[in-house]
Amino acid sequence: MSLPSAPQRYCAIIPCFNEGHSIARIVRGAREHVDTVIVVDDASEDDTVEQAHSAGAIVVRHACNQGKGVALKTGFRFASSRGFAAAITLDGDGQHDTTEIPLFCEAFSAGGCDLVLGNRMNDTAPMPRVRRVTNRLTSWMISRMVGCSISDTQCGFRMISLQFWNATRLDSSRFDLESEILIKAVRAGARLKEVRVRTIYFGTGESKINPVTDTLRFVHLLWRCRVSS
Repeated sequence: MSLPSAPQRYCAIIPCFNEGHSIARIVRGAREHVDTVIVVDDASEDDTVEQAHSAGAIVVRHACNQGKGVALKTGFRFASSRGFAAAITLDGDGQHDTTEIPLFCEAFSAGGCDLVLGNRMNDTAPMPRVRRVTNRLTSWMISRMVGCSISDTQCGFRMISLQFWNATRLDSSRFDLESEILIKAVRAGARLKEVRVRTIYFGTGESKINPVTDTLRFVHLLWRCRVSS
């Protein structure tokens, strides 16, 4: 069940690129738990914008494709300008279960944390093997770097304090932004909680992550963060 205070204090941010087939359902599901859903359209070529509008989302559009990281930054700037205490992020392809949003709201509302992270690694059977191995490896690498155990660093289903977001400089622009957030959060003394969430994949579990370029970005991120530590 959703918390009574959630609509006033929290919003949802959904970065999207060509998610017209699923975004309306995701927006409607999120709106059952928060009043404001912000869809950041990263220059989609399908009907993502129309579908998101029809489901009741506020849509912020990019004129050209800039990557998931930039879309998240756009969404957080918009949410911050509206005075929300925190924003929950989820993908527009249906791999995050909107009925689990209250888990994040409850954990955040209980206090004692700046970020609430979704953890899919308790049930990895539905996850494609390559993703399972990659997620465990990257989570181990980041946990080792920051000296704090983080079960699932690659899960984009998370809740982030706007106060923390506004105080943190983030340089990444694509999928590596989500890892950068965790590294800089722990180093800045942010308090983390984890909530167990479902692992959902469709068909072959095809990802928009490029295994070559995005892996190189991740390695470069670790190098940058290590040099700056």
